[in-house]
Amino acid sequence: MAISEHIQKRVDEKKTDYTKYGFTRVESNALKTFFDLAQEFESIEDVYQVSVAIPRSFFELHARLYVIDPNENRLALVASTEGSQEGLGIPPPREIKAAERPYSMNRSMVLPIRGNEQLMGQLPFKTDNSVIGILEVYPCEGLDRHQEFFFEKYANRIGFSMHMRFFLRKNVEHVRFIKGLVADIEHNVIVPNMVYKLFLRRLRGKILKNREIEELLRKLMSVPESQVKRAEVEPILAELTEVNNGLTEELSNIEKHYESTSLFLETLLRKSHFDEGRLTLHTKACNMKKAVIAPQLERFVSRFAEKGIAIYDEYSGVPDEGTLSVVDVGLMAQVYGNLFSNALKYAQEVITDKGEAKKYIAYGRKSLGDYFGPGKDGVRYNVFSTGPHILLEEREKIFDEGYRGVGSSSRPGTGHGLTFTKNAVEIHGGVAGYEAIQYGNDFYFVLPE
Repeated sequence: MAISEHIQKRVDEKKTDYTKYGFTRVESNALKTFFDLAQEFESIEDVYQVSVAIPRSFFELHARLYVIDPNENRLALVASTEGSQEGLGIPPPREIKAAERPYSMNRSMVLPIRGNEQLMGQLPFKTDNSVIGILEVYPCEGLDRHQEFFFEKYANRIGFSMHMRFFLRKNVEHVRFIKGLVADIEHNVIVPNMVYKLFLRRLRGKILKNREIEELLRKLMSVPESQVKRAEVEPILAELTEVNNGLTEELSNIEKHYESTSLFLETLLRKSHFDEGRLTLHTKACNMKKAVIAPQLERFVSRFAEKGIAIYDEYSGVPDEGTLSVVDVGLMAQVYGNLFSNALKYAQEVITDKGEAKKYIAYGRKSLGDYFGPGKDGVRYNVFSTGPHILLEEREKIFDEGYRGVGSSSRPGTGHGLTFTKNAVEIHGGVAGYEAIQYGNDFYFVLPE
């Protein structure tokens, strides 16, 4: 394929530009060294250090590099030829500010580092202009205009390299998020959706039984009225009533499952998740018991009963009225769905101190003063289930993606539920954890109050 005209034009322009620049051999070698090492090192933190090492090595000048911190959206020190690692993360002095053009201040030359204007929207932080950082080079009182021009070009090279690294890092995080979201959908939507088959099979069986009863009634109706005995009709009607009650129950199960699945789908498939490349919050004030816990528990009540698992909620401490929490209802519902699902799978019978055989789950709420620091209270929520404690060597791994304990191979699951729980809690500003306590295992999370 022939080289397009606009590409050839730009190549020729750059060839002319570099002739005009008149960079010395040392300056050219400095640019080439930066370019080579920026490609060699994978970590952006290493590229930061290369950026300040070049002025020091080639020109015996010190340098400090400030880059916008995506968490606080302000400039922060990321590399320096002087000082210790403890100084990293501090903002620049007040007199050093991002500017359109390089400028001198005291003995320093302050150079803006710009990103690609066409790709600014892809950066992991916000900036009012294309400046994504600052390079401070010092002492520079003896630099002539040519040397200052060289450092302008050098700052441009740093900006290009950093922007590409930011862009690549965000894409990697975006892909990782989408993979995690696919796992969330599989764990919280597709796998639970299989329960529909059970409900529908039961519903179909009851409908067939209803058809049989209808046929019996038709036969009775065809017999002369004088020969139809009340004693013959009553048991059939009783059976029909029982079947209809069963149909109503199964319909209720399907409706509950549908509502929960719809909530999970709406939560997991938000456009903002895909735009941001991470889980995003849609919070509102709600009563946790009514809006989150009770609907999820109701989904599992019959399944707990089938497995002989009692539900102890007398001492839960979760108020019915009056207390509001600000949470993302969809995400918190999935947290409880995951914890109840695990309790269903792993609850086992234990013998209490009184010699009684017990198999049960319990859930609770407890206020924790100053949990997140002075004046920053927390609220602890938990789901407990009886059974042998999780092995000591497994406890640090249970929240890891895809991890399943040695005793879980015979039980259905993807190893993603607790990972999702941890992520959903952490974006609320909380923490998730596990405790081995008397009679069983307690999974908990603490949210800011």
